Amino acid sequence: QVQLVESGGGLVQAGGSLRLSCAASGSTFMISNMGWYRQAPGKQRELVASITRGGSTNYADSVKGRFTISRDNAKNTMYLQMNSLKPEETAVYYCNGIDWGSRDYWGQGTQVTVSS
Repeated sequence: QVQLVESGGGLVQAGGSLRLSCAASGSTFMISNMGWYRQAPGKQRELVASITRGGSTNYADSVKGRFTISRDNAKNTMYLQMNSLKPEETAVYYCNGIDWGSRDYWGQGTQVTVSS
């Protein structure tokens, strides 16, 4: 089993920055790819960025150039540096991990609110 816990959310003004963290515990050796998703009220959950165990990254077009995903396998922690935040990016941000058997694990989410 794998447990994921997000932190770092909060209230920020438009144009500001936040850094989210996702700490993994349990059978962390099982995790291959990890990612950040977000879900705004009334909208579907969407992929923000993902990263493989080897460090290859993928970003949603809307965040390219502003967000940076990274992971420290030794610390079992993934990060999302978010710069130039926009009010429409207000959402609950979720950490996701996939194990080698393609099983999904989710954190409880952290609220990010961007004020205009």
